Amino acid sequence: MKFGVEFVPYRSIDALAGLARQVERAGFEYIWICDHYHNRYVHSVLARLATETKRIKLGPGVTNPYLVHPAITAAAIATLDELSGGRATLGISAGDPIYLATLGVQPRNPIAAVREATRVIRELLTGKRVNFSGEVFSCRGAKLRLAPPGKVPIYIGGRRRHMLELAGSIAEGALINASHPDDLGECIAYVKRGAEKAGRKLSDLDVAAYMATSIGGDLERAQAAVRTVVAFISSSAPKESLDRHRVQLGEVEKIRKYLEAGELKKAAAAVTPNMVEAFAVCGGLSELAARINDLRKLGITQAVIGSPIGPEPANAIESIKKLL
Repeated sequence: MKFGVEFVPYRSIDALAGLARQVERAGFEYIWICDHYHNRYVHSVLARLATETKRIKLGPGVTNPYLVHPAITAAAIATLDELSGGRATLGISAGDPIYLATLGVQPRNPIAAVREATRVIRELLTGKRVNFSGEVFSCRGAKLRLAPPGKVPIYIGGRRRHMLELAGSIAEGALINASHPDDLGECIAYVKRGAEKAGRKLSDLDVAAYMATSIGGDLERAQAAVRTVVAFISSSAPKESLDRHRVQLGEVEKIRKYLEAGELKKAAAAVTPNMVEAFAVCGGLSELAARINDLRKLGITQAVIGSPIGPEPANAIESIKKLL
């Protein structure tokens, strides 16, 4: 099993650079940076981290095709690959509907948008001149003046059936935004179904699971640190997952309203114990080790230690290093 880490770039770039160096020394193989407009800009952060590290792979985890044309993303990833010496990866999905809505953006035809964006990006990264007309995007003789010497792997993120089937059918990897074994079995089945429809095997893909993780300190502190992340995860969780974990839709609707209004503290305060249990891993190394073992048994090939990592991230990374 490979190990990655996800950073939400609300910390300073200097702090993120220090954590990136630390996770590389600890033996992690991937750094994923989430892409929300209200945080530090994902590609600026990735450029800095590329110069601060030497071995670890890194990329957006995940970006979306609605705020910039896929050609812009292709240029950004080609630049990152050059800066990092061939270590770029790309995670893409439909984006967070709550934050897209705050910009007046409605994610139209999300499956088609991600499928078409993946095609456009992939073709541009080969140096081809692209002529394409789809449901969402078009290119008329578009071409980059730079192209990575090797293939940049594209991961498609999601939790629902059609997006995960798309990942299985066309991507090099799937980024599943779930970590509870009761949810993951179903998600992996969707990826496998998509792969088989395309004449591929599940083993052809790197199947990654994002775990909102909070390790270190006492349990109360660990749970408090993860509540904001859990608020976001809960707000976009499939109804089947909410029902499975006995999370009431009314509780989630309350969180959505707070998030839409930008009231993150109120959203975090509205997170219930059931949500924390379902959508995060909190406590000590034994709890994290048990969850990683569950992921391995299910067939997950990359465990992504997600934000906040712990109440004190640097200390948490040093502890997690022992598991790697």
